Order: sequence, then structure tokens, then C-alpha cells
Amino acid sequence: MDEAKLKEELLALLKQKALMKGSRTLASGKTSNFYIDGKQVTLDPQGLFLTGKVILNMLHGTGASAVGGPTLGADPIAAAVSLLSSQSGHPLKAFIVRKESKDHGMQRMIEGPAIEEGDRVVMVEDVITTGGSVLKAIHEVEKLKAKVVKVVCLVDRAEGADQVLAGYNYSPIFSVQDVLAGEFPSKV
Repeated sequence: MDEAKLKEELLALLKQKALMKGSRTLASGKTSNFYIDGKQVTLDPQGLFLTGKVILNMLHGTGASAVGGPTLGADPIAAAVSLLSSQSGHPLKAFIVRKESKDHGMQRMIEGPAIEEGDRVVMVEDVITTGGSVLKAIHEVEKLKAKVVKVVCLVDRAEGADQVLAGYNYSPIFSVQDVLAGEFPSKV
């Protein structure tokens, strides 16, 4: 299936399963008259497959060795991209960045195969509003002297993330305008 067809199917799933109309408070603290629940797509078998395929196709030329991001939105995406990469001849290790380290066990901020100095990392997320959560996760990866070579999200809500993540090769799959197109009778 070609890239355009993958994205077309993925967008249709987002509109059908993830777009929720009605007032909601976002992780950024802002209020919106709609919500995009990315996990309704990234935890759906077809949605996860499509998301993983589209992102894997976007990584050509990055030299990436690992894929991950802030828990919970990145968890299924990182796993899907890693799984699909195992068939590509260039497997990527998956990881998860915690919101805070545990006070027991290994007490790590980053779970999964070790991220090491020199690793080329792709950060993923389902929905990004301002970019703050991803930026915090990026800083944890950079503490390990790994290089973030790309940031990809399923949907960018277009509220400043492009500026916050500009230095990290930020590439959303869809903009909020793509998801909302034809969904509201008047401008949102």
C-alpha cells in the first residue's frame, strides 16, 4: 500500500474513532471544544498498524537506532514502529520515558533497551499541543548523550509545538486542521 493510501486510511480512522466533540481540558491546561483521543487509534489494531507503517516510512535517511517518547501516548507507537522495523533490515529499539522515576527497582526515567551515547533517536507521540511533554522527554534522552534526529506525532494541535520542537526535525503526520476538516459546521 502506498504512503498516500496509508495516510488516507489513518486520517479516516482518526475522524471516526479519535475526534470527540465537546469541551475538554487538555494536558497543557487549555480548554478546547473538541478532543483528539489518539489512543483510540493507536490501540486499535488497524490504527496501530497504519501509524507504525507511516512513521517507519518517515524515518528513511535519519539513521535512527531507537524510537520512543513520553508515556502513555508514545508507548504503543514506539512498540509498533520497533516491531515493523524488525522486518525492514534496520531494527529500532523501543523505549518509554516516564513522567518521573520510580522510587524502587531500577529507578530509571527511561525504560526499555538502554539508550546510549551516540544513539540516534526518534521521539514519537500521539497528540501534541504545545510540545512541553515531548520536550521534557527529549531532555531525558539528551542527558544520556543520545541525539534526537526526528520528532513525529500523529496529530499536531497547532498551539506552538512547531516552535518549541523546531530544532528537532519536527514532522507531524496530520495537523488539527486535517482532522477537523468537514467535521464542524463553523470554524473551530
